[in-house]
Amino acid sequence: MDHIRNFCIIAHIDHGKSTLADRLIQSCGAVDERGFRDQILDSMDIERERGITIKSNTVTLEYEAKDGKAYQFNLIDTPGHVDFSHEVRRSLMSCEGALLLVDASQGVEAQTVANMYLALEYDLEVMPVLNKIDLPAADVDRVVEEIDEDLGLDALDAVHCSAKKGIGVPELLEAIVEKLPPPEGDPEAPLQALIFDAQYDAYRGVVVLCRVKEGTLRPGQTLRFMHTKKEYQVEEVGLLRLERVGTKELTAGAVGYLIAGIKTVRDIEIGDTITTADNPAPEPLPGYQEAKPVVFSSMYPMSTEDYTELTKALDKLVLNDAALTFSKDSSVALGHGFRCGFLGLLHLEVVQERLEREYGLSLILSAPSVRYRVTMEDGEVVFVDNPAFYPDPSEIARAEEPYIKGSVMMPERYLGVVMELCKDRRGIHSTFNYLAKGRIELTSELPLAEVLFDFYDRLKTITQGYGSFDYEVLDLRDTSLVKVDILVNGERVDALSQLVHRDKARGRAMHYCERLADSIPRQQFKIAIQGAVGGTIIARKTIAPYRKDVIAKCYGGDITRKRKLLEKQKEGKKRMKTVGAVDIPQSAFVAVLKTDRN
Repeated sequence: MDHIRNFCIIAHIDHGKSTLADRLIQSCGAVDERGFRDQILDSMDIERERGITIKSNTVTLEYEAKDGKAYQFNLIDTPGHVDFSHEVRRSLMSCEGALLLVDASQGVEAQTVANMYLALEYDLEVMPVLNKIDLPAADVDRVVEEIDEDLGLDALDAVHCSAKKGIGVPELLEAIVEKLPPPEGDPEAPLQALIFDAQYDAYRGVVVLCRVKEGTLRPGQTLRFMHTKKEYQVEEVGLLRLERVGTKELTAGAVGYLIAGIKTVRDIEIGDTITTADNPAPEPLPGYQEAKPVVFSSMYPMSTEDYTELTKALDKLVLNDAALTFSKDSSVALGHGFRCGFLGLLHLEVVQERLEREYGLSLILSAPSVRYRVTMEDGEVVFVDNPAFYPDPSEIARAEEPYIKGSVMMPERYLGVVMELCKDRRGIHSTFNYLAKGRIELTSELPLAEVLFDFYDRLKTITQGYGSFDYEVLDLRDTSLVKVDILVNGERVDALSQLVHRDKARGRAMHYCERLADSIPRQQFKIAIQGAVGGTIIARKTIAPYRKDVIAKCYGGDITRKRKLLEKQKEGKKRMKTVGAVDIPQSAFVAVLKTDRN
């Protein structure tokens, strides 16, 4: 066990985690030049295209140190985006150490701090690594100072490297051996293994990724999952060396996989403890916090015939993405669909893109919303994340919305515009502290609903890309909530209803009315598009009718003849307006809902 090192790479977005993992894999000779490709641990196409990591991935490497001893490294590459911090949390549970990567040009950013505190929460040994030292913009001295001041880590110990060019990688491998602790555990004790992830194989069923804390795991054992109480027989155990490699056993301290004929990922729970049925462990290992969805949106297929395909696709997707939740939903305008829960807007985009790409579906998504807590006059408490189920306002005693503590790190010169942005988004209790020379951290308490739409995009724009944002959900607080309905020719369109704060209602309603007015084709009669709160109209756009010149063939002559023709046309238009139902094309919904992040 002294020759095993379990560690993960944590950092802010784009600080080079996947590139460093590539270099470590190459340095340890786990893959030949022919089989190598960039971002080798990112298995999904969408990860490679966007250049982000969505799923944590594990690999076992063999390393021969300078003293001639052979070491086994279990490396986990983690995501950097705040939406996928549950993946980071999971990975940390199976490690003893973490490489905290800091970009030598960008310095310490919001997610760097958040991930470091996560690592310390799990008592990990955190080793700072300074990456991208080859960039012309790299300012090593400033960033070393930031690591010392902001993170409280010994920056003199930091390994300086460039993952892209391979500079400093041999020194980093030696530092991992020297500074990160080996795992502890007794191979003879009753089995205790922690499930930190799961994959789905169409031929073998669920592949469980686990970290053996105590005891030994072998094929043929009957396992018991301590939380679900289910029992399975082990078919195969092994290590992940880019492909699955079977072994005779996994002993205490090892990170590997097991296959035991488990049919669906729903049958297991991440954070559960595995033990043997004949010699069970006295108690489970400390568990894992379940990821709770914070953003909700309804998903409808473009064509109603695709509903069964969407059902199958979501069932398969949940096998790999345990944080996604869904339940049946329906709309008069868009037919049957699903109400889905996500961890954030990027998670929503990734799920939508995976459904469209991997399963060939065309989808419409309703406006994202958060979950509100509504207390009725009779004391009953209901949670509302779908405007369709919003109770009658006259029966509501109070409504509460989730608040977050947002932390923005940026150069000092952008403080004014960022404070203005937070104030515009109903931010309160804004405080700031100076981190290092010229850098500042602003913390503010904001409603989650205000951050959903375009907060991150606006922040990047006003700070010219230098601002970084991280948040944690705080609690529920009182709010003045209204339901905005969109009416087309007097008829309510249920798919476009949304719950918003009273102060923002008119702006949001106007935005929807303008989008619809641009998207609905003109008719022979005038169409009124209105935004309403209850019976009060707060926004309106009108689509002008087509005009037909009925007096074009009257050359000169008596005016009464022209008047007669115009009166006849007016009568016809009046009758048409009373019976004219507006057919809203699918493209109008797509235009309104897709561009809702303006």
